Amino acid sequence: MKCEGLRRKCEAVRRWLAEILCCPWCKAELTLAGAEESGGAVESGRLECSACDRRYPITGGVPRFVLGESYAASFGFQWNRFAKTQLDSHSGLPISRERFFRQTGWGGAELGGKMVLDVGCGAGRFAEVALSADADVVATDCSAAVDACRRNLGGNERLDVVQGDIYHLPFRPGSFDLIYCFGVLQHTPDVAGAFRALIAPLRPGGRLAVDVYPKLLRNVLWSKYWLRPFTRRMDQARLFVLAEWMVRRLLPVSRWLGRMPLAGRYLRYAIPVVNYEGVHPLSESQLLEWSLLDTFDMLSPVYDRPQTAATLRKWFQAGGFEQIEVFRNGVLVGRGRKVDAPPPGACKHGSAQ
Repeated sequence: MKCEGLRRKCEAVRRWLAEILCCPWCKAELTLAGAEESGGAVESGRLECSACDRRYPITGGVPRFVLGESYAASFGFQWNRFAKTQLDSHSGLPISRERFFRQTGWGGAELGGKMVLDVGCGAGRFAEVALSADADVVATDCSAAVDACRRNLGGNERLDVVQGDIYHLPFRPGSFDLIYCFGVLQHTPDVAGAFRALIAPLRPGGRLAVDVYPKLLRNVLWSKYWLRPFTRRMDQARLFVLAEWMVRRLLPVSRWLGRMPLAGRYLRYAIPVVNYEGVHPLSESQLLEWSLLDTFDMLSPVYDRPQTAATLRKWFQAGGFEQIEVFRNGVLVGRGRKVDAPPPGACKHGSAQ
C-alpha cells in the first residue's frame, strides 16, 4: 500500500498527512528511516524519496524540506522571539479570528473536518483559529517559525507542522480543501510564482484566500520604504536592538500625531514605528509589544513587494478560479474557488508583477 511504511511507523505524521506528503522536487512517495520516538511520536529521523534519493530530516517532530531559511530568516527570528504575541489565546482579543474570517469568507461550520493548508504559518496565529473550528490543519513555513508554531499548538491532534518552501511544497496535487496564505506573498522573491505554487495542492472545487500589501501612490510617503534599503541588510540581532530603541522613543510621537484631527491618521505613518492605538483595543503593554514586533517585521524582510488589485485578480483568473473576490481589509485580499480544470500552464512559475 502506498506510504504504508510511513503510516505504520510515524504517529507524528498522521494517516492522512502520510498520504499527501511527497518529495517537493519530483513528487514521488517518501519512506521513513532512522526514526526516534518520544511518547509515541516521531521526534527525529528522515524521510527518503523513492525516486530521486533526496533525504529530508525530521527534527523536533517537524519534517523539514528546506536547507536553511534563506530570505525568510528574519521571520524565524521574530516568531520565535514573539511566539505568543498575536495568538488570540494569549492576547485575550479576537484580532486574529476576526481577520481570518473576514479575509477567507469561510464560515466556522465550513471548516469542520476539512483539510486545510496554512502557508506561511508563522507562530500559528491563524492556524489556531482554523483548529478552533475543528479543521485538520497542516501549518507550513519556510523559516524556523515552524518551531514556535509547534510549541504553541502541537498539543492539538488535528495539527501537523512542516517546514517547506512555498515554491516547492511537499504535498501531492489536490490534497487540500482550503488553503490560505496571509502576510507572506509580498515577502517572496517571485510574488506571482509564489501565488501559482498554491494552486496545485488545492483540490478542484477547493477555496484559496491570500493577502498582499496594496500598491498605492501614498506608499512613497511611508517611512518604512525609506529605511528598508538599509535595515534589510542588517544583522537581525542588531536590527532588533535598533527597533527597540526606535519604539521607545518614537511610539509616543506617533501616538501624539495619530490623535490629531483629520490628518493624524496619515501623519503617523511618517514615523517609522508601528502604532496600533485606535486600531486594536490593546493594553499599554500590548501596544508596546505589538509595536516592537511589527516595527521589526516591517524593517527586516529581504523583499517587500506590494501588488495592485488588478494584478491579484488577474492571477486568480489565470489560475482557473471562479467566484473571485478582491477587496481591501487594510491589506489587499483575494479569494476564489478552484474550477475543475485550470487552464494549461496555470501552475508554471513566472516573474513577479
